[in-house]
Amino acid sequence: MQPAGPEPHPHTRPRPVHWLATATALAGLIAGAALLGPGDATATASPTWAPDARAARYPVDCGRASAEVVRQDPADLDGDGRPETAAVVRCPSGAGTPPGGLYVLTPPPAPGGTPRIVATLVDPRQGMSVTDLIVTEGTVSATLLGYSTARVPRCCPDRLRAVKWHWRNGKFVLTALPVAGRV
Repeated sequence: MQPAGPEPHPHTRPRPVHWLATATALAGLIAGAALLGPGDATATASPTWAPDARAARYPVDCGRASAEVVRQDPADLDGDGRPETAAVVRCPSGAGTPPGGLYVLTPPPAPGGTPRIVATLVDPRQGMSVTDLIVTEGTVSATLLGYSTARVPRCCPDRLRAVKWHWRNGKFVLTALPVAGRV
């Protein structure tokens, strides 16, 4: 009886020596990559991730409660190729509209560290609430809600102002848009 098809050529069948040669070549490639890898240049490179606003410490006095991050948006605000994070922070409140702060954060100087506040755009002591945050390369935009007098109930801000901060000459420059008037 004849075989159904032609017999394969002996040199096309893998033998243990072929697998050994392949494994040796791969091991050499991996060892070479490890030895010739990126080296120390990346060990001192700055991080390229945006800082997590929840890991930062804020200069906000909330009594026994901790400040809460209401919103965070990353972008390269200063044009250095590394993202910063703009964060809206306020004290928790069961009712009313608590004042908030708007901060710009950079990554921690060392891995596992705390993000650093590099700019305070709105201080909570100003008594404003920050809404409608938009962060793009070099610009932070927001709407600020406030109160015309101390007699206005804290639930119902009666002032509104759209603002933008642009990164110029090493700092954030505020541009107040025309007053929209009352809320």
